[in-house]
Amino acid sequence: MLEPIRHQLPHGITLDCLACGTPGKPLLLFLHGFPEGAFIWEGVMAPFADRWRCLAPNLRGYGGSSQPEAVEAYKPKALVQDLAALIALESPGQPAACVVAHDWGGALAWNLAIQQPQLLQQLLIINAPHPGAFVRELQHNPAQQAASQYMHFLRRPDAAPLLLADGARRLWDFFRTPAGDLPAWLTPEWQARYLAHWPQCLAAACRYYAASPLVPPRGPSADLQPLPDALLHTPVATHILWGLDDAALLPELLDGLEAWVPQLSVERVPGASHWLVHERPERVIRSLHQLLHEALLKRELPALSTPASEADFPLDY
Repeated sequence: MLEPIRHQLPHGITLDCLACGTPGKPLLLFLHGFPEGAFIWEGVMAPFADRWRCLAPNLRGYGGSSQPEAVEAYKPKALVQDLAALIALESPGQPAACVVAHDWGGALAWNLAIQQPQLLQQLLIINAPHPGAFVRELQHNPAQQAASQYMHFLRRPDAAPLLLADGARRLWDFFRTPAGDLPAWLTPEWQARYLAHWPQCLAAACRYYAASPLVPPRGPSADLQPLPDALLHTPVATHILWGLDDAALLPELLDGLEAWVPQLSVERVPGASHWLVHERPERVIRSLHQLLHEALLKRELPALSTPASEADFPLDY
């Protein structure tokens, strides 16, 4: 049974979470994206509660979690600190068995796996680009440049009230099919949940975009600096589940990832969009079951090693 819990992190941030399963069992950590919340994982978490501790936080800025007003408080470095502290509280002395992450949650999970790989055993990414691939495509792929232009709007200080105006018309546009319709999964019940969620967190959610160092160029002459090599490689076993009809994140983002992620498998899902967690929850559950089964067969649950120091990541990233 799902229960709401609140974690006070040592660095002063509070995260409201949904949890199921017995504390002390191996941890599955579920990370949502924009403009979502912990509630998107309810149907995915429940089947794992018998053998695992399942935890889905409302990320910093969302729901009842802390909402700092400074844009700098939403830089990836600060958000990854939240995840590291949450794992330490829920799984002391052991890594998370798997981090399952979508969209912005996936961006943070990539950074966690790159900077502190000792904190997670496996990573399941759902439609969230690896930072190296995202920079590459924003530099060289006009189609991805065009698909990412919405990020400039979300960086505006007035983005939240504009998104919420007219019954959140602009927010519903994020979910529409190519034909302009709302998808079948977005029932009146789901619409009501989102409409209740957005007013309390949308301004903070937009600060993720304002704080991000990855900004799409406005034209072909714009220059986007490549990321340091230390911010690209991870030894964590990673499985990617990717809806191929994602209008914002194009399939070319999957190219060349083996150079940065040696333990990589990719599962392409035709006919699924960016909102794969809603559209194909059974596919997410099946993929996660398979990953956990394989890990149990290998009995891979390494002890924590010495974490990377901040000197290893010199950028204010």
